[in-house]
Amino acid sequence: MEYVLAIDLGTSGCKAALVSVHGQVAAWEFEAVQTHLFPNGGAEQDAQDWWSALLRVSKTLIARAVVPATQITAVCCSTQGECTVPVDHDGRPLMRAILWMDSRGREHLKTLTGGPITVAGYHPWRLWRWIRLTGGAPSITGKDPAAHMLYIKHEHPDFYARTHKFLNALDYLNLRLTGRYVATYDSILTSWVTDNRDASNVAYSETLLDASGIAREKFPEIVKCTEVIGTLRPEVAAELGLGSAVAVVAGAIDNTAAAIGSGAVRDYEAHLYLGTSSWLGAHVPFKKTDILSSMASVPCAVPGRYLLTALQATAGGNLTFLRDRVLYHQDELLQEEQVPDVYQVMDRIAERTPAGSNGVIYTPWIYGERAPVEDATVRAAIYNLSLQNSRADIIRAVLEGVALNTRWLLQPFEKFLGRALDRINIVGGGARSSVWCQIFADVLNRRVCQVDAPIQVNARGAAFIAAVALGRLSFDEVPAHTTYQREYEPTAAHRGVYDTSFAEFVNIYHRNKAIYRRLNGRRGFQ
Repeated sequence: MEYVLAIDLGTSGCKAALVSVHGQVAAWEFEAVQTHLFPNGGAEQDAQDWWSALLRVSKTLIARAVVPATQITAVCCSTQGECTVPVDHDGRPLMRAILWMDSRGREHLKTLTGGPITVAGYHPWRLWRWIRLTGGAPSITGKDPAAHMLYIKHEHPDFYARTHKFLNALDYLNLRLTGRYVATYDSILTSWVTDNRDASNVAYSETLLDASGIAREKFPEIVKCTEVIGTLRPEVAAELGLGSAVAVVAGAIDNTAAAIGSGAVRDYEAHLYLGTSSWLGAHVPFKKTDILSSMASVPCAVPGRYLLTALQATAGGNLTFLRDRVLYHQDELLQEEQVPDVYQVMDRIAERTPAGSNGVIYTPWIYGERAPVEDATVRAAIYNLSLQNSRADIIRAVLEGVALNTRWLLQPFEKFLGRALDRINIVGGGARSSVWCQIFADVLNRRVCQVDAPIQVNARGAAFIAAVALGRLSFDEVPAHTTYQREYEPTAAHRGVYDTSFAEFVNIYHRNKAIYRRLNGRRGFQ
């Protein structure tokens, strides 16, 4: 059996997994990476930290000899998307990587999106041009590379002048692995400078490049996700203990890889990813944009296909906030310094709490929202607390709130697909929670299929992409190599309470959005 060294670089850290070309995870290692947050909306990580973590977890994993090193024939990465790393001619980062959460380029982006007449922050002609060519447009929140690059150009002109290439996280790791400056069909997407009308041949648009405000030569070459971009650099192969002939496959950003690793590869099959953020995704045979719901089908790893992704800005991040900032915040009220398996404890508490959380509703917009409404100023809140409620109600309400927001997403998502879904594959770290899976089934009123080892979905997706690149597998065969831990059917007895909660959930947004705008309008995603 051949194995792929699959790298999964998320916001929380770097994972290395040994995955067979048929998707079986033999072993994995993980190391956290520090995130630097700033009060002006900044969010950064050190790209060198990514690389150092990759080397350490990979060496530890390979040294365990779970799989003979001679059976590792490829390396393929899946990474967080919408990051920006300016590198010089020697490939050295000029500053920390700007993350997908960073909104500091928002004001500079207005020079691209604005005009004498605007609709929702966009000049109509410019918006139409972006949508026609790319399927989407730069987020007015400033949270994608189009704005990041402008921020660097205007706020750090010395770094901009020295920038040889602007790279996404995936592109940077591939540079360190092979020495090549390349971007993939999906990693280049949110620079908003490509013509995506032919899913089999994504290429730069000279018109969009000229309008980007960024010098043409600072963008890397574009390759398919399934392209073998080279072999490991000799010094990297030697450090990892691998042969110099090990292939490096271009790979994909996280939502593209998760779509493959979820097993929902055929047209119109859906998956729900539950991580720090979350999304609904499905492959479709057409390019299409729904402006009102901030949804579009965009290039992906499957040849000739597009991937519809409906992004929720913060999902599991709400649980992390609850754990770190409320339940176990480091202050004088803290009693337990180390609480093992706190999420499992939360699950047990939530499971014994009634559906509907005894009337408590939580809105999970803790870092603004992207879809079905793009609103940088909206915030999280707990509604309808009384003296009869307890933190058990709050814990379950947080889980239900993420599911309620996903139900809000599901309506335009199914309209986009032109059909109702009968099942959804659920993956990501949050999908390990059985009680959360059941809550999703109940709130969405859909069958939810919990994929085996759901936290390994990105690594599995990267391995499948590598297997296709090496000719060991076709994408059509991926579903046959996807197994499931459990299926969850909607609980009929909970239908009424969740219908009521959902109606009020949406009502809360519409009645309060003006308040959030007044409170947070100048601060955006800070």
